[in-house]
Amino acid sequence: MGAAARTLTWAGTGLAALGASTALYNLATLRTLPRRVSGVIEPVTVCVPARDEADRLPALIADLRAQTGVPRLRVLILDDASTDGTYEAAIAAIAGDDRFSVLRSAAHPAPGWTGKAAACARLAARTDAAALVFVDADVRLAPHAVAAAVTELRKRGAGLVSAWPVQETGSPTERLVQPLLAWSWASTLPLGPANHSLRPSTAVACGQFLAVDAAAYRAGGGHAGVAASATEDLDLARALRRAGHRTALVTAGPAATTRMYTGAAELAEGYTRWLWSAYGGRVDAGAAVGVVAALAYWVPPLALLLGRGPVRRAGLLGYLAAVAGRLVARRLESRRRPTGADLTSALAHPVGVLKYLSLWARSHRRHRSGDLRWKQRPLVTPSAARVADRLG
Repeated sequence: MGAAARTLTWAGTGLAALGASTALYNLATLRTLPRRVSGVIEPVTVCVPARDEADRLPALIADLRAQTGVPRLRVLILDDASTDGTYEAAIAAIAGDDRFSVLRSAAHPAPGWTGKAAACARLAARTDAAALVFVDADVRLAPHAVAAAVTELRKRGAGLVSAWPVQETGSPTERLVQPLLAWSWASTLPLGPANHSLRPSTAVACGQFLAVDAAAYRAGGGHAGVAASATEDLDLARALRRAGHRTALVTAGPAATTRMYTGAAELAEGYTRWLWSAYGGRVDAGAAVGVVAALAYWVPPLALLLGRGPVRRAGLLGYLAAVAGRLVARRLESRRRPTGADLTSALAHPVGVLKYLSLWARSHRRHRSGDLRWKQRPLVTPSAARVADRLG
């Protein structure tokens, strides 16, 4: 191979090594929710938006009933026009626990709102607690999880703390794609400086498990300020930073786990729903990211397979750096040693990147055609699309 091939291979290897180094830095420095906390005296309200979650919501309710260290806990659940008996399942699981209230709505979101943003806003409006915790219905919580998240929020003096749950997987497609969520920030953003910054561009948040200061939430506009966002969690964190409140990402570790999607079809629909909004919703920015990803994660393994001599050795180094970066990111997310399944998916990292980019392109196509739907209803109405464009 010629000089151009050598240059490309070494460039890709350098990028892969940089990603692995960033992940190692984050593994060494990023905080995890503490397992032991003294308890939270202040009132805390947990808000759970739920649409068609009859199968998963009872397990979360059981976890919330078992929370410790939060003597003034209140839980608000919104059955968001479900079609599967979510309300009945919630009432049965609560079993008369007076800390819980279940709201029921038959209405779809107003124009300009996504379903989740509307549900979260409605729940937040029903409480005057100083600390809010937003939890998705598919999350499982250890008994100390809520107290630990609020303790971390107060210890940092932050407006929002995102406790990243361990992303559990089942099918081969899930194992290939789902770890890319944590890898995407773990390998690209040093979280130490980012967690102390007010720059919206360095905010990272996952709406599956958020602890929020209520005053900061209101100052940032709450969910009304991100009404049409397909990634309302990330945009909420950015809004709080613009309002002068720091936000931070920590790993939940054993405190919270979730299986976000079940099976290849649900995963594809789930990512298609929101992935178009990545990189500011800009096709050119996404394409640039795709080029960098191809250079870092496709060129080295191709050089390993097709090259000779120094080019092949450089390709091997780049491929091993990519595999190492993915394993480190998984260790950072789960706070446990990677499993054999983690190793297998890391070895297939180039294929995972290809799947991610194909889902990104699919999401953009569906967004342009106005055909984005989630849980049997349109994700964004035409008027909401105009709001989303302004957010982008």
